[in-house]
Amino acid sequence: MVRKSARKSTAKAPEASGSVTDAGGKAIATATGESDKVFGPSPNPATNLIIQDVAMRASGRLMRHTVEKGLLRGRYGGHGAKAIVENRSIAQTVVTGLLARYATRSIPGAVLIGGGLVVKTLYDRSRSKREARRSGDRTIAKMAKD
Repeated sequence: MVRKSARKSTAKAPEASGSVTDAGGKAIATATGESDKVFGPSPNPATNLIIQDVAMRASGRLMRHTVEKGLLRGRYGGHGAKAIVENRSIAQTVVTGLLARYATRSIPGAVLIGGGLVVKTLYDRSRSKREARRSGDRTIAKMAKD
């Protein structure tokens, strides 16, 4: 007695479907259960990732600058706030970026950086308000001048 398979094979040979790469993409889609279609403006997924990364970083920077200007605008006016935010030194930008990255990569990093910020805030509050304000104004004025 000869057994017949209950399932028919619907897979085509690579030569029949057009090219070997088409068959590879279809095999991946079959194995993962996902489509082999690449979403985004480019058919190259690496290019789409770069485009997304640039867009996210640019929008994050715009949002950050807007918030910073908003925080400073009440005390230093619109033009002063803009000058302060845009004239930040490269060293300040790099240091704050590294601190933020360290704080977001691990819980101990977040505790260490957050604890340092709390200590700095408590130190500023322990000084007289006038002295702390003058110190901050000197630093901000220097940033606005540069």
